Amino acid sequence: MNRTKPFEISKKVVMEAFKQVKANNGTSGIDEQSIGIFEEKLKDNLYKLWNRMSSGCYFPSPVKAVEIPKKSGGKRTLGIPTVTDRIAQMVVKLYFEPDVEPYFCEDSYGYRPGKSALDAIAVTRQRCWKYDWVLEFDIKALFDTIDHELLMRAVTKHTDSQWIILYITRWLSSPFQTSEGKIIERTAGTPQGGVISPVLANLFLHYAFDKWMERSNPQNPWARYADDGVIHCKTKEEAEKLLIQLKERFAECKLELHPDKTRIVYCKDNKRTGDYQDIQFDFLGYTFRPRSAQNKQGERFLNFLPAVSNKAIKAMGQTIRQWKIHRQTDKKLVDLAQLVNPIVRGWINYYSRFYKSAMYQILHQLNWRLSKWVAKKYKRVHSSNKCARNWLGKMAERNPKLFVHWQFGSIPTVR
Repeated sequence: MNRTKPFEISKKVVMEAFKQVKANNGTSGIDEQSIGIFEEKLKDNLYKLWNRMSSGCYFPSPVKAVEIPKKSGGKRTLGIPTVTDRIAQMVVKLYFEPDVEPYFCEDSYGYRPGKSALDAIAVTRQRCWKYDWVLEFDIKALFDTIDHELLMRAVTKHTDSQWIILYITRWLSSPFQTSEGKIIERTAGTPQGGVISPVLANLFLHYAFDKWMERSNPQNPWARYADDGVIHCKTKEEAEKLLIQLKERFAECKLELHPDKTRIVYCKDNKRTGDYQDIQFDFLGYTFRPRSAQNKQGERFLNFLPAVSNKAIKAMGQTIRQWKIHRQTDKKLVDLAQLVNPIVRGWINYYSRFYKSAMYQILHQLNWRLSKWVAKKYKRVHSSNKCARNWLGKMAERNPKLFVHWQFGSIPTVR
């Protein structure tokens, strides 16, 4: 370690930070420098970054503002730091995250080591069987509205490292830069797209929500994934009272509940026969609602269960259409498999964990697109839809592992 520098930062950590940023890939920032270009002079670039951070003279560049469409409509602004700034943020994350992670609550699932959205779905499913009511909530524009003063109060509670505090402060005040070059100053929020942002958001909500719930409402179990969460209640009255408290608590922390994504839901099933209007909610790409289930004796009954949401089905269908499979007649079937399998494998791994039969409709749609490709590529022999489906079905029988969804059980049938 170089003792002449005011801040002691390990060169090995800087190298590890680069490796993790490279593994995450990502687009370039305002300087248009890609990971590949940065890597061409890797040793020099990492040394310069280490030298600047260790000397206290590292200042981040403005963050590139990129608008992306939201599944629910409208647009979300991502803040994309430069490659250099992403590495610098990763350095701080590698030092800072181990300091705060042990303090985080068990039911905080977002962006945490060893935890996942599926874990949150699993525990929520079990609790819906035990509690009659759910308060579903979403924090409006969390990453844009986090109060800097309150956040830094939480940061300094968990570290006395001056360089970590210094650089987090500088990142929070880094302006946005639009594609037209316009500079937009920021007085709140931590850019969604920054490496350090998820840790900071979790830390903020640890005090704004998690610890508050444990302290003020210990009788109500909850699960939170970033700005999306659910709270379980015994009665509707309890849920209504808690909603009022939650609005007040978030207002104290300068946050706001999303009016269209926050509501009280009744967990209707065979045992709960009450007649209420709201009997379903969406959480992390799954819709929880009354569904037909079967017990070990083969008897059907109504259970409150999660399955892939209609919004997720719609998004997957849009992706399938964008592939334009039927137009790619210059390719072989194996080429199409290489195109779609990585994406479809991710869908299946995530959305088939619970009530997997709900996934078959989108996988059947993929098979239909493949049969259209067959009809167009081999139109002299298999021009009809029936012939094309039969050809595809025979291919699936001979090579069931070619497409990942065939392995899942969505195999074209031969008629």
